[in-house]
Amino acid sequence: MSRQKGKFLPVTIRFADGSSMIVSSICDAAKALDRKWHSKDCHLFLEAARLIAAARDGSCKPEVALQAFKSAAREQRLLRATKRTPVVSMFDEMTGSLF
Repeated sequence: MSRQKGKFLPVTIRFADGSSMIVSSICDAAKALDRKWHSKDCHLFLEAARLIAAARDGSCKPEVALQAFKSAAREQRLLRATKRTPVVSMFDEMTGSLF
């Protein structure tokens, strides 16, 4: 495994068994993929698992892998809304004008 861990703004996942977990890194996402999902056979889940593994070994950008993870969680309705902090809102406003 490479040293590339990839830290992100945390997302909350509520699994099919009702338990939840905060995911803020590629390592967290890999652990979350091992938990209880509605389906581990769907395309987006399998793609997320492949990209998370690739990010862990350094052959995929962590941002790409996390986006795939979030898409898989969203598709299975496991992704929970995260309350935005004032600091994050201010950062979004500042960076939004750059694009």
